[in-house]
Amino acid sequence: MLYSFKKIKSMRRILRQSVGIDVAQRELVVQIGRLYEDLSTELYANRCFSNTGKGFVSLVQWVLKLAEPTVSIRYVMEATGVYHESLACYLVDHGYAVSIILPNKISNYFRTLSVKTITDKSASEAIALFGLERNLEDWKRPKPVFKYLR
Repeated sequence: MLYSFKKIKSMRRILRQSVGIDVAQRELVVQIGRLYEDLSTELYANRCFSNTGKGFVSLVQWVLKLAEPTVSIRYVMEATGVYHESLACYLVDHGYAVSIILPNKISNYFRTLSVKTITDKSASEAIALFGLERNLEDWKRPKPVFKYLR
């Protein structure tokens, strides 16, 4: 019996799902990716959202609509001053796994990819791939005293 490539592709088991987010002051550029059991990766959806509470809700709804519900999802973003904090807190408060990566780690990883031009979209793709390929720690919300001190 012959199987079409599409059918064989859909039979592969997903090991991980990652949402790479390039955070800016007003915009979130988002890329969703999957890691399969044969260790191949697939970046399959991207979109932009506003960096507001309304944008956070839209982002989560969009991801849940497209992601495989039986496999956990990790949201990965670069530490960008203060612009990433509201989104990270929102996601953690709603029970999602979040990892915040230092910019130099993403920059070094970006150099290993064969990307000539860095755009917001290519940055979100690199962050999603980073999340798929690494075992990342969960980010925890800082204690209120640190916000007070700042």
